[in-house]
Amino acid sequence: MRIEYAGKGSSALKKNIASLSVILPAHNEEEAIAHTVHEVIDTLSAWMQDFEVIVVDDGSRDRTGVILDTIAGVQPRLRVIHHSVNQGYGAALVSGFEAVTKDLAFFMDSDGQFDIHDLEQFFPLIGEYDAVLGYRIDRQDTRMRKVNAWGWKILVGMVFGVYVRDVDCAFKLYRADFFREHRLETRGAMINTEILYKFTRAGYTYTQVGVRHLPRRGGKATGAKPTVILRAFRELFYYAIKWHREEKREEREKERLERKQPSAEPVGARKVVEK
Repeated sequence: MRIEYAGKGSSALKKNIASLSVILPAHNEEEAIAHTVHEVIDTLSAWMQDFEVIVVDDGSRDRTGVILDTIAGVQPRLRVIHHSVNQGYGAALVSGFEAVTKDLAFFMDSDGQFDIHDLEQFFPLIGEYDAVLGYRIDRQDTRMRKVNAWGWKILVGMVFGVYVRDVDCAFKLYRADFFREHRLETRGAMINTEILYKFTRAGYTYTQVGVRHLPRRGGKATGAKPTVILRAFRELFYYAIKWHREEKREEREKERLERKQPSAEPVGARKVVEK
């Protein structure tokens, strides 16, 4: 389903949102992290009362962790999770999802390329759908990264049957129950593909909304690093085989159970043999 929406969500906040957890994965974002965290907290404070911001410092080697701990010391809305070593983008998101305590889970990158104000237009839709997926308008990345993203989207569609406009857009809102009920297995750049594959396979619904994409405030993008790309392909092929085998087992088990179902004949009914 691909419904676009461009309205405002403030009038629907109380109706559609009980509480919200925001997950911000961060790796070497000392130039942008303070601005991002303060902007998220200040914006959400104007919209609602019950929310939390969870930042996962994924083994940063700069001052990202120190900056976050300083903010958390005076800001009770902020919770910081530290990975002692860099584990990968997916691992950072999984740590955040496991720490969620609210009804809705939203995640966004920490590098300043998204504007938290765009989340407002998601709120009316989460009352109708189980997730609202952002897609980047006028993506502020190099031509090579755009080409890589296009190729990855085509591959993901062919292998997993996941067809969305922007698979890896880091601006998505989900009902948090999904993450409590489904175990996530990937820990690298495959994480969004896994979420969407398991989400759609379980029968959840979603819609898609365009969001602004801004130039980075600082730091360096790591998504195009050869090690990141190789890990993504390894996970893709490994889990494609694993999950498709699981699908076949589930289908066989379903067929077996259906064959064992008793007939619809009422209890005590007697079969009449016509002479």
